[in-house]
Amino acid sequence: MQQTSGSLPIWLQITELLIRDIASGRLIDGEKLPPEREMSERIGIATGTLRKALAELQSRGMLVRVQGSGNYVRAVSDPKSIYAMFRLELLESGGLPTADILDVRRLPKPADLPAFGSSREAHRIRRIRKLSGKVAALEEVWLDGDYVETIAAEDLSESLYLYYREALGLWIVQAEDRIGLDTVPDWAPENFGRRAGDPAVQVLRISEAQDGKRAEVSRTWIDHSVARYVSRLK
Repeated sequence: MQQTSGSLPIWLQITELLIRDIASGRLIDGEKLPPEREMSERIGIATGTLRKALAELQSRGMLVRVQGSGNYVRAVSDPKSIYAMFRLELLESGGLPTADILDVRRLPKPADLPAFGSSREAHRIRRIRKLSGKVAALEEVWLDGDYVETIAAEDLSESLYLYYREALGLWIVQAEDRIGLDTVPDWAPENFGRRAGDPAVQVLRISEAQDGKRAEVSRTWIDHSVARYVSRLK
């Protein structure tokens, strides 16, 4: 695995990938993981990096390490994942979320979005969302302009919510998702699996901050041949 600017550390990427595999049922409670050397070779990382990821899983109560026996999965109801609110999964289950920034601009808020924030402007962030390297969705995020004057694309991490917390002191604590049918936007890049104007499932998300105010509105267009929207009730 390679690490690019703005991406999470590789050990944390592996942690999050395993968490999503547990949440999706791809790894089940009590399942024994393959030997560490075998796992690291299959993923393409150093054994020490894998061990750091497994140690993090253990600290979150999602892994039991039995001396002389191996590592066993423990499913928990609240895994404290960076991607806890990320609802897209590969059709074959799970997948590590990553993002490629297409464009970041401060603009007047579009009239067709639900009301949010107090500024007349917002930061529009357009991204390609990938799952384990597969292009799965297009994303357009609008963050209220009062939270920060400017945002540089190189400052953003794979998880916007992580960037919000660390750089802006902003916590997204809850969100409402509205799922409907739309068409692929005209700014879709060539590597997206659907052409502009094609029908596509769209998820409109309205997100609230820790003070109860609407901080962000986003729109996500899903390539249904690659991924699906999943929400699990516990």
